[in-house]
Amino acid sequence: MSSPAGEVIGVIDTEGGDFAEWTFPAEPDAVRAARAAVRGRLRAWDLDGLADLAALLVSELVTNSLQHATGPIGVRLVRPARAARLDGVLLVEVSDPLPDPPRARVARPEDESGRGLQLVALSSQRWGTRPGAAGKTVWFELALPG
Repeated sequence: MSSPAGEVIGVIDTEGGDFAEWTFPAEPDAVRAARAAVRGRLRAWDLDGLADLAALLVSELVTNSLQHATGPIGVRLVRPARAARLDGVLLVEVSDPLPDPPRARVARPEDESGRGLQLVALSSQRWGTRPGAAGKTVWFELALPG
């Protein structure tokens, strides 16, 4: 299974929850493709109410990756099972090969960029970054409805 600009690595339903992950090339179409993939998967999971917000935040993080990193961009969604530790939240991760964590900054009204991390921080339940074997992951959690 694949999308025009990104390869679907997996959509797996397990007892521990469901997850979907994709890898997109570091090209401008990655933002659109990531947004479409996230919306499609959340709708398939009957999480339509989170689809637009999750797609918006993913597009902000993928845009940041495109501006600062070269190499593939990973997107991962995790919907834990009811009994799982993260019950009640959707975990969304965006990874890239740049090891430096993103820096939040305060954008001035006339600035055309610099609001992505603020948007993630204000719109999510929690967010953060973690280093990886080759790069970093920026993650956020959105409360599941119900």
